[in-house]
Amino acid sequence: MVRNRLLAFAMVLLATCASSRGADSPLDFQSQVAPILQRHCIRCHSPNNNQGELSLATIDDLRANEYVIAGDPEGSYLLELITSTESQPAAMPKEANPLSDAEVALIRQWIIQGATWPSDVVVKQQSKADETWWSLQPLHVAKRMSSDSNLSDAPRSPATIDEFVRAKLADNQLTMNPPADRRTLIRRVTFDLIGLPPTPRDVESFVDDPDPMAYEKLVDRLLASPHYGERYARHWLDLAHYADTHGFERDMRRDNAWRYRDYVIESFNEDKPYHRFVQEQIAGDVLWPDDDQAVIATGFLSAGPWDFVGQVETKSDQLRRSARVLDLDDMTTQVMTTTMALTVNCARCHDHKLDPISQREYYQLQSVFAGVRREARVVSDSSLKAYESAKQQWIRRRNQIDFELARLQGDGLDLADIVGGGNGSGSGTFRQGIDVRNAKVQTRDFGKLGNVVPNRFAASDFDFVDGVFVPSGEAGQAKIPVTSTGITISGLPTTSGDAWDMIRNGPVASQHSPELDGIDFTRDGHSLLGLHANAGITFDISAIRQSLAEGAAETSPGMPLRFTAQLGYFGASGSHRADAWVFVDGQNVAEFKQLGREDGLQPIEIELSPAVRFLTLVSTDGGNGIGHDQIGFGDPRIRPKTSPTRSDADANRIETLRGERDEVTSKLDALGPPPRFYGVVAEQTLPEVRLLTRGNPETPSGEILPPSALSALTMLEPELGTITTDEGQRRVALARWITSIDNPLVRRVIVNRLWHWHFGQGLVDTPSDFGFGGGRPSHPELLDWLAEALLHHDWSLKAMHRLIVTSDTYKQSSRHREPAAKVDAENRLLWRQNRQRIEAEAIRDAVLFVSGKLNDRRGGPGFEDFDYQDAYAPIYTYITADRPELWRRSIYRYIVRTTPDRFLTTLDCPDPANLTPKRITTTTPLQSLALFNNEFMLRQARYFAQRIRREAGDDPAAQVQHAFALALGRQPSQQEARLATEFVDRQSLFALCRSLFNLNEFVYVD
Repeated sequence: MVRNRLLAFAMVLLATCASSRGADSPLDFQSQVAPILQRHCIRCHSPNNNQGELSLATIDDLRANEYVIAGDPEGSYLLELITSTESQPAAMPKEANPLSDAEVALIRQWIIQGATWPSDVVVKQQSKADETWWSLQPLHVAKRMSSDSNLSDAPRSPATIDEFVRAKLADNQLTMNPPADRRTLIRRVTFDLIGLPPTPRDVESFVDDPDPMAYEKLVDRLLASPHYGERYARHWLDLAHYADTHGFERDMRRDNAWRYRDYVIESFNEDKPYHRFVQEQIAGDVLWPDDDQAVIATGFLSAGPWDFVGQVETKSDQLRRSARVLDLDDMTTQVMTTTMALTVNCARCHDHKLDPISQREYYQLQSVFAGVRREARVVSDSSLKAYESAKQQWIRRRNQIDFELARLQGDGLDLADIVGGGNGSGSGTFRQGIDVRNAKVQTRDFGKLGNVVPNRFAASDFDFVDGVFVPSGEAGQAKIPVTSTGITISGLPTTSGDAWDMIRNGPVASQHSPELDGIDFTRDGHSLLGLHANAGITFDISAIRQSLAEGAAETSPGMPLRFTAQLGYFGASGSHRADAWVFVDGQNVAEFKQLGREDGLQPIEIELSPAVRFLTLVSTDGGNGIGHDQIGFGDPRIRPKTSPTRSDADANRIETLRGERDEVTSKLDALGPPPRFYGVVAEQTLPEVRLLTRGNPETPSGEILPPSALSALTMLEPELGTITTDEGQRRVALARWITSIDNPLVRRVIVNRLWHWHFGQGLVDTPSDFGFGGGRPSHPELLDWLAEALLHHDWSLKAMHRLIVTSDTYKQSSRHREPAAKVDAENRLLWRQNRQRIEAEAIRDAVLFVSGKLNDRRGGPGFEDFDYQDAYAPIYTYITADRPELWRRSIYRYIVRTTPDRFLTTLDCPDPANLTPKRITTTTPLQSLALFNNEFMLRQARYFAQRIRREAGDDPAAQVQHAFALALGRQPSQQEARLATEFVDRQSLFALCRSLFNLNEFVYVD
């Protein structure tokens, strides 16, 4: 005890002596004092974590609260807090080791010398890794000397994947497994490269092929397959957290997002150089504005979730700012995590605790994207113009064909289509309308109309529509003008004089339903002329007759016609009622009073003599107001009274026109939707970005931040511009910084991802975190060699696939060896291949492939395996995918963020709200139940059984052989064949097919 006291006294004496010599030995604050504060204090006392309302990042708080009084150590409260006494430990730091006596002495000396703190020195908590961290260093590429050369300057050749792996195994007294057999190998590499199983013919051809290059040729064939892009696009879209809806509480549709998905597929298939692939996705619209695909590539920046309520609907500026900050964080994080495997988002609220990334650098990165916002947009004005021109050309030709066919076949003209601006043969626009007040064309929905003047006729510019009006009969006394020639009608009841919406080609606004008596008049070739009471429309029968007579055998302008339709009340059930009327040249020829929904459809067939000029259709409100009074004329047509007499020439012409129409329709279908996609557009003004205290958008501080990358990569210049640099050039600068030939991270990260996708784990087992919190490379020299090889192969990803899958390391068997497992249980040293369960989508695709139902249609809008109901928060109700259009590959599925497919989710399909660099693989009872009992699986098992019967006949033994070959790529063993044949005899072929889909061997690849 005495000895300890003497030692303590000596330390204090030394500290006192040191302070007494302070004037003679000036301290350097930055090198001597700041490190003490950094080690012991800044963790709890920083601008982002100012416990006790005290920050030690600068001297401001110390002076303001008299924690430090220059020249007066005894009056400085800081010294009291950090100094221990014999009876009491130091009050600070809490829950950490106290300052040493020497450190306390230095603080005292600093105060005695005037507590000088240079203004440009800010104390920050030190990250656990610094600029010397392994992943931030230049590539170290190992090379070996030629074995037959003794010359020191002889040419050196690069090592191979297998040499790196064997050397590491030898260091641990391990060896590789022998190669997998050919059946195993073709199934492995086929699933790996195209995500589908090999066909039995492919398996047998490969097994029997004596060519020593057979495997290499197989790899080349698979890499050339269009299915390769579909396979690897799925991996990339996991990183981009792509989906076809916004997410958040209003999970609204993004019906043009698919163009980015197709861009990724085609980029992989084209083997687009990886650095170009990355540059296009960050700044393709700026670097290559005339390349439509490069513009679409920027869908990468907008692929993640987007808060529509927070960014658009909210009335709170504070909530809008918060949503915008999160949106920018998503873009910044996605770009840097995907390409660089750096968790920059950890620096949003404070300097990164693990990696050398400051909070300032995070917001400088965010400023790169501050000038863009997510939005549906056209690819380019020129592409839209070209698209519309081509579309109109083919539509005009199809309309001409339809019109001529209708005349030759006696189909007549559709009055609903005419109201939609068409020629009566299907060229009209669905739900286009005519305003009952002025006969103007309208496309948007209206409610109750203002400025209504009853009984005023408005002439129309349409060829076959004479005009429209709002009727009010004044107890039958009013003479209502209904034609441009002055014809009037009378006898209508008094109405409210109100009107709602337009007369439409289809349902009117807020229509209860377009369906009546089991017929949906918006589907299956039906049409609907919708009138909401009170409304009237007059058609010019003379013009229609003349049009139908042109070129026909009956060339007389006095051709007799007939009007046919199915009239109904399409409003809600109950007490709602309305009246409907039909007039011919002002004469009442049909009336339907107090028509309700329960009355169903009323057939109409009215002969129109050669002398008839006008047909007038009227709806009135039934005397109880216009609520729900939705009158509709279903399938309303004017056609010849008798079918036209067809000559042989007419019959031949009809046949020719039908063929031409099919060709024109194919041309239109090939055009697809308009060239719009979901991407980013520039803000009108470039927003300012400042550092946000603790990430709070309400506490911006400091100067406007110019765009910048990370300084930790010391081989690169981090500056990306100034505060005046426009948003496009900011993204260009970042894209070039990331893909710089001097950037070691971008190549390390992508080759590690490829390794991960082939082996189930990367050389770094955290593929999106190459920082202190991530894994360390199992084979660092191999990782760098692969990164250099990517450059050597001109950034070709297909070349890297080929390099990896043709290695002995990849081709070895997955057989377990207990002695090796005791040394390396997780197989980090690669002494065997890893057995992997295929992903949820690959399981679904494999089931369709084996059942024979896989639809190979590529590209375009995603298939929707759900019923969609529009609402404030749209409702997506999944259905069983049992139609050819729903049997496409899963990559083409319309992905809903907040309502995932339960079958795929059970099989570990990831949440598209999150970045997914590495999919989890679980084993649960629900997975087995889903594979055995899900309705999709049951139906596909039936189709599988039908395929077996069709291709193998009725012999159970032959059926078993063929079923095993299709599902597992091999023949059954003798015991399996015997048991399976007995099972088919006892249970059914369907039961066998259902069981094969549930084998581990089906969902795992060896």
